[in-house]
Amino acid sequence: MADSPEKDYVLEAVREHDVKFIRLWFTDILGILKSFAITREQLDEALEDGMGFDGSSIEGFARIDESDMIAQPDPSTFAILPWRPSGHSAVARMFCDVLQPDRSPYDGDPRYALKRNLKKAQDLGYTYYVGPELEYYYFANATRPPEVLDTGGYFDLTPLDLASDLRRETVLTLEEMGIGVEYSHHEVGPSQHEIDLRYTDALQMADNAMTYRLVVKEVAMKAGVHATFMPKPLFGENGSGMHTHMSLFKGDSNAFFDPKDEYFLTGEAKAFIAGLMKYAPEICLVTNQWVNSYKRLVPGYEAPVYISWARRNRSDMIRVPVYKPGKEKSTRVEFRSPDPACNPYMAFAAMLAAGLKGMEEGLELAEPIERNIYEMGEDERKKLGIESLPEDLWEAIRLAEGSELLNECLGDHIFNSLITDKKIEWEKYRAVVTEYELDNYLPLL
Repeated sequence: MADSPEKDYVLEAVREHDVKFIRLWFTDILGILKSFAITREQLDEALEDGMGFDGSSIEGFARIDESDMIAQPDPSTFAILPWRPSGHSAVARMFCDVLQPDRSPYDGDPRYALKRNLKKAQDLGYTYYVGPELEYYYFANATRPPEVLDTGGYFDLTPLDLASDLRRETVLTLEEMGIGVEYSHHEVGPSQHEIDLRYTDALQMADNAMTYRLVVKEVAMKAGVHATFMPKPLFGENGSGMHTHMSLFKGDSNAFFDPKDEYFLTGEAKAFIAGLMKYAPEICLVTNQWVNSYKRLVPGYEAPVYISWARRNRSDMIRVPVYKPGKEKSTRVEFRSPDPACNPYMAFAAMLAAGLKGMEEGLELAEPIERNIYEMGEDERKKLGIESLPEDLWEAIRLAEGSELLNECLGDHIFNSLITDKKIEWEKYRAVVTEYELDNYLPLL
């Protein structure tokens, strides 16, 4: 990397804030954050040539006989970590693109998969913006069964609530790192919370989402509390979702807004929504990738099960928030099925690919369903053509395995590695004897 304003800024910030260690961050295909640290003495070399590492032990990366990888820092992602020492020997981080030894992009890098799909949108003249709402739980510790910190509900404010202080510190930490926050509040479940990130382009948001998950956990750990993004940690309570708001822009113009349409949606927006609805079952393995994800996607807990869209009804998989005059740029699509334990790079890529495919195919959008679908009988749902998301991880695997869309979106390397990994997870889960079986069958059989 030749001298550039971004590189110069990083080097100057390191000097000004006495940064001693720089953590280089990247993710595996499951969305688990990986990191190794360099010192400031190595920084100039790292920015120029990247840093080599062994990729053979990273999930979904290279085989042992082709394990040499390069982590190339993205200087635009430089940020000082507020929870580490400051004023002396501070610690910063940068996200990295993973390269092969010949410096070509590595096909197994989820960040590169998202970049490829963003390039497709860009070639069509679009910028893809997202704003996710990542829900999570606080527990007293990581032991079982989980012990909640409160019994509050949606938007509740409880006096002397430790979680309120944790949310406040989390928001301040995120903002100190340059990540915009819109809302924070108590969610429906006991000890369940949500912090909504201010929308931005999808690549920056994927980086922000990875940072957000770590910040939530770091702030909680400092207070002796355990935070989890597990989709369904408590039986009988709402699971945690990642409702994702999406829009396409052409320059400064929202490509989804049409003032003359009944729903204030352009043909592009309607085809995008239709694409999400058509391909949602095929991309579910990416947006909901764990065995536990499908314990959340059950009727009765506000998580979508059926494939439909609406403006006001929050039981639908897709919601289009009602247009407010003068807020044309806020016209967007809310995709409610993903959960916060996904890999955000791959999830945003898959959502975009599904929407663009709908536009490419010129799909027609069905009428919205403004009724509670859970109260309908199976015959009525069938009559209305309302289909369902996968019921479990195995069904999601089978649907993904036959998906040309998902294969093209992720590339052969990530696609095949993901399918293999998830089959292993399913086989391990299938063989486990659960507490439910012991409770119900041991006394009887």
